[in-house]
Amino acid sequence: MWGSVDVCCSEEVHSSPPVLHLKQQKDGTGRVKRAWVIPPISVSENHKRLPHVLVQIKSDKQQPGGVIYSIKGPGVDEDPKGVFSIDKRNGKVYLNTVLDREKNDRFRLRAFALDLSGVPLEDPTDLEILVMDQNDNRPLFRQAVFAGHVVEEAPPGTYVMTVEATDADDPETDNAALRYSILGPEMGDVFTIDELSGEIQTARAGFDREVVGIYNLTLQVADMSGEGLATTATAVIYVDDINDNPPEFTEKEFSMEAPENKQGVVIGRVLVQDKDLPGSSNWLAKFTILEGDPNGAFAIHTDPLTNDGVISLVKALNHEERDRFQLLVSVQNQSPLELSAPKAARALTTVRVHVLDANEAPFFRENPWRGSVNEGAPPGTEITLYRASDPDTLQGQQLRYFQASDLASWLQVDPDSSLVQTRQTVPPRSTFPGGWYTLQILASDNGNPSLTATGTLSIEVLEVNDHAPLLLPVTSELCSQGGRLVLSATDDDLAPHAEPFHFRLSPDMAQNWTLGHINDTHALLQTEGEVDVGLHVLPLLISDSGTPPQVREQLLNVSVCACDKWGSCQAHVAAVVGAVAGLSFGALMIILSCTILLLLLALLVAALEHSRRQAFHKGLLGGSQDDLRDNIVNYNEQGGGEEDQDAYDLNQLRNPDLFPPPSLRSKPPHRRDAPYSYGLPQYPRRLPACPSDIEDFINEGLEAADSDPSVPPYDTALIYDYEGEGSAGGSLSSILSSLADEDQDYDYLNEWGPRFRRLAELYGQ
Repeated sequence: MWGSVDVCCSEEVHSSPPVLHLKQQKDGTGRVKRAWVIPPISVSENHKRLPHVLVQIKSDKQQPGGVIYSIKGPGVDEDPKGVFSIDKRNGKVYLNTVLDREKNDRFRLRAFALDLSGVPLEDPTDLEILVMDQNDNRPLFRQAVFAGHVVEEAPPGTYVMTVEATDADDPETDNAALRYSILGPEMGDVFTIDELSGEIQTARAGFDREVVGIYNLTLQVADMSGEGLATTATAVIYVDDINDNPPEFTEKEFSMEAPENKQGVVIGRVLVQDKDLPGSSNWLAKFTILEGDPNGAFAIHTDPLTNDGVISLVKALNHEERDRFQLLVSVQNQSPLELSAPKAARALTTVRVHVLDANEAPFFRENPWRGSVNEGAPPGTEITLYRASDPDTLQGQQLRYFQASDLASWLQVDPDSSLVQTRQTVPPRSTFPGGWYTLQILASDNGNPSLTATGTLSIEVLEVNDHAPLLLPVTSELCSQGGRLVLSATDDDLAPHAEPFHFRLSPDMAQNWTLGHINDTHALLQTEGEVDVGLHVLPLLISDSGTPPQVREQLLNVSVCACDKWGSCQAHVAAVVGAVAGLSFGALMIILSCTILLLLLALLVAALEHSRRQAFHKGLLGGSQDDLRDNIVNYNEQGGGEEDQDAYDLNQLRNPDLFPPPSLRSKPPHRRDAPYSYGLPQYPRRLPACPSDIEDFINEGLEAADSDPSVPPYDTALIYDYEGEGSAGGSLSSILSSLADEDQDYDYLNEWGPRFRRLAELYGQ
């Protein structure tokens, strides 16, 4: 291995480049070390005289024909290319371009020594070129403008901000030794800056934003410890506001006008001034109405844009009640005032408000008005003077009255006096819902513009006792012994001219008849002893409870008949209503028609009942009347028959040749126990030709039946006891229900013969 050798570098002439010689040295073993050891070569940046010889290298292995030198590396064959070159014959290394230390501060090259055939004579060695720094870069601030803040009344030494600059020159030299300073303006040393760190602080107290709100400082930084290249920047320092100035009113007294009968409108502004920062909480004002508004008719709020106090109406004002107001208003900031403030925190002013007089609408003091009038009152009946009031008492306006709505058109109002009276006969009370009628009246003044009020009259139409009560019914039936009849009456009038009703009999009838009280609308008519069978016409007097009472005389037609033990007439006697009953021919025809209709209905019901009994007898006894007397009763009739009624004809099976085959168009028998949705089974359609084939025929039918999808499964419960609906025999459960019915008619047992006579006697009673 090659060891290091001493290399000496000497300049042969002052104008000649340094020459690097390779000397051979022997170590203790006698071996010669031939490695190149070349110290770094320094060259200054910005060298203008080019090309410039940096160094000359020589090899001690001189060959016939000479040695070829070459270099490689950054600045030669690598970027940046072309910076260095070497004369391959004499080994001089040249600088070809201007160097910039800030881009490349050193270059590491490799030098080679070759013979003419290109074979290396020495091992390649490193050649390091150092670029020496020059003060060719000015220091630069990181920002062109620096911004800082300092609060009002800040003490000396208060930190504001730190500025910073950089220098591209070598930081190990004075070329990058920076110093900071403040050039101006001359503010009496308001701020100071640390020349090494660039920290800015306050130099004195007494900052007042209202006097000076912004400070603009010119800063300088210089290298070479302040003696070299320099550059400047700007520092803008804002003085932050504190609430050291209270708001003040611009006037001691403000005047404004307020409209009458309006609310939610602005009537004016009170102006203030505040020297603090506009828009901040130190500047925004807060207003309060201290005096002069006992009812809370006024409100004041702050306009955030102008800081004015805006006064508005929250309640309507009445000029006639009060036409002037004097308000005491205070103002202060929304933020607390600093203790160092020179003035009080609150200011006061007076606001004088004049209420304007406006045309106000009239009004009805009693709205709605409630009154009454009797039904049937004649035209011209006075009801009321429905006058309106005008709030504008000082203007002396005239009011006129009009009808807004009068659906029935039986009322009228005088346009000047407001007198409401009837123009036609008052309709009956029953014409109006609940007996009330509503009329709307308009009252208009002659102001500009004209205003109108609407009043409502609720008039109750009073009931008058103009109808006598009417007896219901006027015809009835009564048993000759112990008979009772409930009488009722109706009245077209309403309370208190209707019930309770009073029923009275003629004194001549008091011997055989009595009237008893049931309630206000009903009475009980009874016989005294036995009364002759036939038609009795009883004169009745019926009166209501009106004032004065109305009395009606009516004839009650009572058909007295002999009654059975159940209280029903055995022989009906038709009640005839005479002309004195007060019934018209049309009413008699209606009664007659209804009577005929009822008779027809009774006949129809009797016929239906008779047919039902006959059907019940047949179903219960199962045959003629002979079965009930001397014949043996047939009890084995189950009714309904079997569910499956289809069967094979044995004659046809024994003699198939005598019967024609069934038609293909004929409909196959339908199974009642199969659903309709399943398909029909394909049973054999043709009978066997000879008796010997009957077994095959039956087997085919059995196979078809087994494969029939409509046939239920083997273990399915089949219904055989369903007898259908409408059975003539009826249901046995009806016997129990009939026995439990106390109102069952057992007279038909008499028709069953002597064997059931005892049963008829037991149940017939």
